[in-house]
This record gives sequence, structure tokens and C-alpha cells, in this order.
Amino acid sequence: MRIRTTTTLAALLAAGLTPLTLTTSASAATAKHYDDFNGDGRRDLAYAHAYSGISGADGWQGGAVTVVYGGANGLDTSHTQVVHQDSPGVPGAGEEDDMFGESLTSADLNKDGYADLVVGNPTEHVGSYEYRGSVTIVWGSASGLSGGTMVTPKSAAYGHFGSDLATGDFTGDGSPDLAVIGSQEAWLYRGAFTKSGTTGSVSKIDKTDAGWSSTGLAAGKVNGDGKTDLVVLGTQFYGSEVRARAWYLKGTSTGLSSGASKTVDSDWNGGLGPNAVIGDFDKDGYGDIALGDPDESGGKGSVTIWYGTSSGPSSTRSTKLTQATSGVSGSPEADDNFAYALSAADSNGDGYADLAVGVPHEDVSGQEDQGGVHVFRGGSGGLSGSRSAWIPQSVTGTPDSYESFGHSLRLRDVNADGKADLAVAASSGGLLLPGSTTGPTATGSVELPEVGHPFVD
Repeated sequence: MRIRTTTTLAALLAAGLTPLTLTTSASAATAKHYDDFNGDGRRDLAYAHAYSGISGADGWQGGAVTVVYGGANGLDTSHTQVVHQDSPGVPGAGEEDDMFGESLTSADLNKDGYADLVVGNPTEHVGSYEYRGSVTIVWGSASGLSGGTMVTPKSAAYGHFGSDLATGDFTGDGSPDLAVIGSQEAWLYRGAFTKSGTTGSVSKIDKTDAGWSSTGLAAGKVNGDGKTDLVVLGTQFYGSEVRARAWYLKGTSTGLSSGASKTVDSDWNGGLGPNAVIGDFDKDGYGDIALGDPDESGGKGSVTIWYGTSSGPSSTRSTKLTQATSGVSGSPEADDNFAYALSAADSNGDGYADLAVGVPHEDVSGQEDQGGVHVFRGGSGGLSGSRSAWIPQSVTGTPDSYESFGHSLRLRDVNADGKADLAVAASSGGLLLPGSTTGPTATGSVELPEVGHPFVD
């Protein structure tokens, strides 16, 4: 899922290049984890440095992606790799105003036993097309990510192609598929994918003649039928008004089928735009859609939980959470941007998905844009303020202004203990907080090397 950049986020120091080696896998089984790039059975963590104009000490420019590989005890920060458009075998060339890594997703797209990294570069110039954008699949292998292949856009997708990405088996045929935002439209690329560039059929996902523009994507299993479903985020005209909306599409054997839509912000006046993640917060077997609106009420922000049922998201059951919700730490203030970033997984091992909510522009004790993260623990009845906890930026050490702690998040179990660990980005770096019986904890936290934005979620 795409995470937006703000002017307060500082450019980070460049990371070194670990050489990429082309390999051939003998494995025929799909990777167990969609983020296990070297096929060792452990989750890896990928995140980007995608600010326009950023460059690295070894010569790369226009964005790069760092991968921290999993080890026996979780992430191994001594085993990292940096991938960019000047890496061996990766197509294209890094340019100053590129944003290679502005969007990220992953899956074993060619079903060889190694997860592959999908990288969006929506400001890429291609031939005579300025800002046409590009999407690159960087292939997994036994030695890690190695080489790459560009995804060919339809001509109607020219224009910031790769603005957002999502993967999932939307048809249930065992081959992961890829959804892409390009030219304010969503596009579905059916699997399987090959290193020579072939894919299955490509189709546009659109609300025809409805004044709809697509801006974001979230994938997950909502209705319990085993197929991945897709949520397309966007804006829609209602007379002279513009509303931020979410559109649910059900995965079927023939592709995605249009379902219910929901207004996220009925008076959207521009800004960051909505975002979403999917998790089963009430453990009823159906995925619930968390819809973030960091622009609501002058940037105070909110999250709406659109609960899942056997037929998709409920027409009657939803809950809104803000910093004014009873039990939630702090209070809503303009430009806090509560819900700037979201991630969902079970951080305390009780079987309920939890929701991490980033508030990167929260002012704390007079320090501007210090930021922090709320964690809403799942439970009977779903999410509520009474089961929430606040993680301040001070867990990184000395509190400071303009840290924007929480501008990117990722909840995933990287040490295989049954509790998801929380990766949090700040302008000065990143931190991995281990999951525990009470949720993410600073005890045993790990500093992440060269963190930018976003994380693969």
C-alpha cells in the first residue's frame, strides 16, 4: 500500500549495494511467505528511499529499496541488500526525479518458491512520455533479489503508472495476480508472470461514467471464500462535491466483481487521500476493512472499520475511531494526520488482528511533528478505544521535533513466535518493536538500517 511523502521527512543517508546474482531455482512450490525473497522460510523486510532527488553514495539516484533478510532470531540487520535501477539486471536507469520505490508490494509471481518484489516508480520518464511511470518486478532467488523485468502498461495507463500496487490471488487459481494504479485508473494483471515479461490477461477496473478516479489499493480476504478481494480507493464527483470513497471488489474465478462502495470523507477538499488495510479484528472468519482518512476535519484524521461478512463488507456495521474516541490517548488537532499510515496483524498472539495507526504529525510537549503510533487490539466485537495503546516517538531514545514517527508502518511476524512485530519509520530512521502478549514492546527493539518509506505491507 502506498504511503505518502511529506515535506517534513528528511532525506536519509544512502546505503551500499550488495551485488545481485542471477540464479535459477530448482523449487517448484510457491513461496510460503509473500515476503520471503530468498526462499529460506523466513520473512524479510523491504522498504524504500523514494524521495525525488535522493541519491546514494555508490552513485544511485532517484530512489532505492533496502531489504533486511530474516534470520534464525528475526531480522538480521547484518544481512541487507539495496536494489535500484542501476543494480545489475534491473531495467531502466536511475534519474534525479525518479521515485523508484514510491509504492511496493510482493508475491511469488512466477511460482518458483521465491517471493518477488514489485516496485513502482510513478515519476519515471519513458521515451517521449514524461512521468509515464513504471513498475518493475525484481525476482527472488536463493541468494536474494536478482535481476528484474518491467511490467508493460496499457496505453491508457500512461501517467504515473505504478502510483500504487497490490498483489493477491484474486481468481483463486493458485497464481498471484497484480493490481496497479496508472493514469488514475486501476488495472488487473492476471498471473502467472515470467521473467521474459509475459503475464495473463490485463483488464481495467473502473466505475464507468461515474466520475471516479482511483488513487490507492488494498488487498485481503474479506468474505471468507479463500480468494483475495480488492479495495480500490479514490475520489468521486457528486455534483460540485468531491468525496473520498472506497470500492470493494470480490475475487472470483473469472476476475474481480464489483461490490459495495463506502464514503470515507463526504467533504474532501484535497490532501493525502484515503488509505486502507484488511484484517479480521473480531475473529469471525471475515476480513474487516480499515479505512484511513488522515484529511478529515482539517487533518485531525479518523479510521472507519467496515466489518466483513460472508457477502463482503457489511451494509450496516461500521465503527469510526479518532483521537477523541473514549480510551484513546491524546486529543485530535488539526494536521495531526491520524491514520496517515495503517497496518494490521496479530501483535499479541490472541488470534485477533490488531490495527496500528500512525500519527506522524502529532505535537508532543511542544515539539512539533514528533509523531507516534496507536495500536488498537482486536477482540470480541472488534476494535475499540478501550483496547488501545500509545507508542510515543520517545521509545527511539531522545524525544525530538520533526521526527514524524509513524509515517510508515508494517505489522508482520518476522521472528516466527506467533506475534507480529511492528516496524515504524521516522525521519531519522526506523525501529522494529517485537510483538508480545501485550502487543508491540520497546523491549528487544531493533534499529533498522537506512529507513525511508514505505514498507512492503
